[in-house]
Amino acid sequence: MRFAFYGRTSTERFQDRWTSRGWQWGVAAELVSGHGRIVGEFFDVGVSRRVPWRDRPQAAELLDLINGSDCPFDAIVVGEFERAFFADQLDELLPWLQERGIQVWLPEAAGPVEAGSPIHQALMTVLGAQAQREVVRARHRVLAAMRVQATEQGRYMGGRPPYGYRLVDAGPHPNQAHARWGRRLHRLEPDPATAAVVRWIFAVREAGESIAGIARQLNERGVSCPSRVDRARNRHRPGEGWTIRTVASILENPRYTGRQVWNRQRTDHDPGSASRRSWNDHADWIISPKPAHAPLVSEADFVAVQAVRAARTTADGRRRTYLLSGLVICGQCGRRMDSHWANQRPGYRCRHGHTSAKTRTPDQLKNLYVREDRLFDALAVRLNLTDREKIDRYLKAWKIMVIYHPDGLDIRPAEGTGPAG
Repeated sequence: MRFAFYGRTSTERFQDRWTSRGWQWGVAAELVSGHGRIVGEFFDVGVSRRVPWRDRPQAAELLDLINGSDCPFDAIVVGEFERAFFADQLDELLPWLQERGIQVWLPEAAGPVEAGSPIHQALMTVLGAQAQREVVRARHRVLAAMRVQATEQGRYMGGRPPYGYRLVDAGPHPNQAHARWGRRLHRLEPDPATAAVVRWIFAVREAGESIAGIARQLNERGVSCPSRVDRARNRHRPGEGWTIRTVASILENPRYTGRQVWNRQRTDHDPGSASRRSWNDHADWIISPKPAHAPLVSEADFVAVQAVRAARTTADGRRRTYLLSGLVICGQCGRRMDSHWANQRPGYRCRHGHTSAKTRTPDQLKNLYVREDRLFDALAVRLNLTDREKIDRYLKAWKIMVIYHPDGLDIRPAEGTGPAG
């Protein structure tokens, strides 16, 4: 038989690829000895076991060959189940492979996996559960260690340095094994080129300037935004200028007080799909009790700025309600109109792509605004309904959009849809 060897190692920097590949290959070669020979090798480096096979570079290449018209091998052999598969990945892959006449050989099965065998089915279930448990255990150990390192040592835990800081060497890694691999510690140091910008942002915000006003002034002055300053780490961002969200994220980051902060975000894993980054609750953030690096703003000023943010509430303290939110489309540019409170009443506004962070150019359309009660008056006539909540339910049930322009409004039902129920 002709075998394709598949192996994997999780990290590229802190695991010896050749050692890992060597022992996996050795186990696989011993398993197939006397049954055939290994004619191809596919080894993924720096790929988590959670990643589906189609998203692993080498595994994907292997599957493409199998799916071709002239596959050069008859079976896949691995050195260990957990090196190749996670949870029910093998269960999902086996039927596809069997349709193409490809076997999977595992050392845990002492040979080829037989999908119809109750014993092998039970074995796959146990191995998948063990692999999943090991991921959970490893994550728990890592997170627990990082929590201690952040709180007790104030250690920099990796990731992009905040705008206003740069990374500098902080000596060899305290773990001798990591130190032998050349891994070193790092710490944050004020960046001479951008630290002053951060201090200015906090100062003018504490003086009462709006976040939009801060962003607009930075853009007018030609100050490079964070994603433009560090393009290497921000290729996924356009780097076109300061936004309200960019300024707000700086103002709410306690790392500018000199404290080390960890666990502000988490990675959510869904089997078979890409990972997502989500923000944790403030109560889950890990903040070092002592300063870990030079501050760009005092703790008193940081707290004062948060008070400015918290003070911006509605005049009467009530929650604003917009019945037609998400249903009103601008007839001039086609954008969805934003909910907007003005003159003590709800309404809808379109800024035609303009934001407060940028200065409006003379050729841009003027803002389009319409009061909610005016929309309901026109819809009552058009739909022969008088109760506002009934109009709202009708529009949502039939997925009808309201197209507003200065001369009036139109309604446009979504094509091919019935009631939403």
